[in-house]
Amino acid sequence: MIDLHKVSKIYPPQQVALSGVNLSISEGEFVCIAGASGAGKSTLLRVLFGSEVPSEGDSIVVGRNMSSLTQRNLPGFRRDVGFIFQDYKLLSDRTVLQNVTFPLEVQGYSKAVRSSLGLKLLETVGLEGVASRRPVTLSGGEQQRVAVLRALIHRPKLILADEPTGNLDPKMTETVFDLLLAANRSGVTVVVASHDLALVERLGLRTIVLDRGKIIGDFAKNSGRST
Repeated sequence: MIDLHKVSKIYPPQQVALSGVNLSISEGEFVCIAGASGAGKSTLLRVLFGSEVPSEGDSIVVGRNMSSLTQRNLPGFRRDVGFIFQDYKLLSDRTVLQNVTFPLEVQGYSKAVRSSLGLKLLETVGLEGVASRRPVTLSGGEQQRVAVLRALIHRPKLILADEPTGNLDPKMTETVFDLLLAANRSGVTVVVASHDLALVERLGLRTIVLDRGKIIGDFAKNSGRST
């Protein structure tokens, strides 16, 4: 599903965000990316999403060589990938329901089908009552839940999540992880950058630890051993 070989990302003048990253993630895995602020977690996810081009190295994601990915075939790649942004990136001119169902609209689903699926998802996180409101009227935690649902609704092969529970209380954090775990059980590969290491440890997830752009630990699922 994901194969990175000696991937580096250097911003001008010489800011090293990633350095010689080697990483393999198999189809159907649920992996957590951990590390302090500035460790390179968000940059790594953006490289996997194709919004950042590596300065060096090779990256294969969902069967695509990211170095040869063109604007023409980028939409096809994005249909296979759901991204949960740290800053939500919701569409301000659309309702909550329209934001959640936007990936289905792009894929040509009817309005009736989109609305039915979207409302069911909103109900799972307690947001069915705000379906017709605009994102600007929601709290940060509510906007984050909308962003999570938008990434899930089209059943992508890969979900990338950048701190998806950063603005949520413990109960809603569990709800969001339950959604991601359910997607994973259905065969979706999930990669999450998360600061909630206590929850990650309790769930027994494989954890990749980044420090200053380098992988310093790869802890296997349900194990304290580094691989």
